[in-house]
Amino acid sequence: MLRSTFLSLSLFAALTAGAQTSAYTTLSAHAHNDYEHPIPFLTAYYRHFGSIEADVYERNGQLLVAHNEEDIRPERTLEKLYLQPLQEQVRKNGGTAFKNSKDTLQLMIDFKTIGIPTVKALIKTLENYPEITKTPTIVVTISGDQPAPALWDQYPSYIHFDGKREGRYTSAQLKRIPMYSVDVKLFTNWNGKGLIVKAEREKMQHWIDSVHNAGKKVRFWGTADNVNTWKTLMNMGVNYVGTDQLEDLATFLTDRKNLEYNGTAAPHTLYPARYVNNDSLGQVNNVILLIGDGMGLAQIYAGFTGNRGQLNLLQMRNIGFSKTYSSDSYITDSAAGGTAMATGNKTNNRYIGVDNTGVRLNPIPDIIAPKGYKSALISAGDITDATPAAFYGHVPERALEDTIAAHFLSSPVSIMIGGGAKHFNQRKDGLNMPALLQEKGYVFSTRLEDLDTLHASKYLVLDKRAELSMLGGRGNFLTHSLEKSIATLRQKFFIMAEGAQIDYGGHVNNLPYVATEMMDFDEAIGAAMKFADEDGHTLVIVTADHETGGLSLLDGNISKGYVDGHFSSNDHSAVMVPVFAYGPHSLDFRGVYENTEIFKKIVALLK
Repeated sequence: MLRSTFLSLSLFAALTAGAQTSAYTTLSAHAHNDYEHPIPFLTAYYRHFGSIEADVYERNGQLLVAHNEEDIRPERTLEKLYLQPLQEQVRKNGGTAFKNSKDTLQLMIDFKTIGIPTVKALIKTLENYPEITKTPTIVVTISGDQPAPALWDQYPSYIHFDGKREGRYTSAQLKRIPMYSVDVKLFTNWNGKGLIVKAEREKMQHWIDSVHNAGKKVRFWGTADNVNTWKTLMNMGVNYVGTDQLEDLATFLTDRKNLEYNGTAAPHTLYPARYVNNDSLGQVNNVILLIGDGMGLAQIYAGFTGNRGQLNLLQMRNIGFSKTYSSDSYITDSAAGGTAMATGNKTNNRYIGVDNTGVRLNPIPDIIAPKGYKSALISAGDITDATPAAFYGHVPERALEDTIAAHFLSSPVSIMIGGGAKHFNQRKDGLNMPALLQEKGYVFSTRLEDLDTLHASKYLVLDKRAELSMLGGRGNFLTHSLEKSIATLRQKFFIMAEGAQIDYGGHVNNLPYVATEMMDFDEAIGAAMKFADEDGHTLVIVTADHETGGLSLLDGNISKGYVDGHFSSNDHSAVMVPVFAYGPHSLDFRGVYENTEIFKKIVALLK
């Protein structure tokens, strides 16, 4: 991470446009005009800022902090606002700027009055703060009206100076320079939106490179103060990102590793779809409904980027949008969203398989079973969780997972694969569901390995490993389970397979989680498309119950599989979600419609 050492050339190379910037922390943040904040110094200090700026005026040997001369107040001294609280922290920390750390804090003092008397006043003042001047973890850097470089050797070694772009320095003087600061307007009139003009950017980058080649840090002043500006400066390798928005920049920098996916997982190979144009009105014998829980357009594009610019999903050309609101809320949860697709009825949030008055609704497996159709439910999560539960459970509260599991005893579903075995074999009511299921002809297993050897036509395979994330080592569970279910059911079937943990990643605001789950979900989509091509009478539908996290994408590099995002929420959002369709009657899924229409279209095709 960027600490007291200079940015190495190798790290700089990794921080060029579209590359990961997770090496940045709040140590890379510069509190611009810090004294203008309600609580000077301590706000930035407690957020672990690496550089804090104070403008000072010298008056009769005293240093007063202000931006303009008319703002000077006798009580606002450098000592009171900065040196006293800093010394107190150093004492508490046992001699370092930050507790239990050798991280460096730069106190940048911008001289607004003539350099020589001002630096003399500063040195005189600092004599009373030996804890500050003796620790190598604090760098006092003079900016503004500095004394001439030829005079620097007269001052104590703890005094450093901000390098000037036009400056010419001896090797001894260079040792007193930790960073170079420059007005960004010398390079560009960029307003912080979009990209810097190429010629201006190249000139700016060349200067940054030259400073790094000299082993020094870089800071620009006069920049816009927004996310796009911060990100652009970081991509260019700027060491200190200045801000007046202390909390916003601190939050942005604190969680870099959770907000950037760096293409660490090997991309999966795209299935070469043979019948992309198979949108005929031929007979549909099978439907595979793939639900990416929490999957919106940003999640899809994050997966596309992470998979180096290819997704099976994006080969589908028949696309619609689903409106997801529930009966009682503008923003649906998975229970109401799943129930809408499973039963064709809007219901209240938290309700599963019942209408908004609590009356039981028939889901797709129940409706098509009398016609000879078999069904399978798969989830990369708990099989009694809201989305899969909507296809066999009937409760007014999604948390009643033991009750939901018991409802499976009266469901015609032939196959269930996922997690959540405890709701079947470790129940609080003592009901021995595995035994009851065996009486009904099911094989019950808690070992995913058994999928490879099962020859039964009806089974439940519920292993906690199915609940692991891709980052946690789940592997190809979802695709394997889908392929096994297809092989078992063979024809006249309905399968719902859920990429449950796209949603989980959104809830915890973790973009690597989201991207890797989306990529895994897309592998299952490829398997479904492959079977649809081979069979000729299988319709594949891919959609979501809702979007999670309010995800937006700030930056990315498709060739590197790198993507940087921002979450506006840790919960669901109200935006419409896409519906992709592949195979016969896929044209039926174009347009914008209620999520309940997905049920109606499926049932109409199978009945």
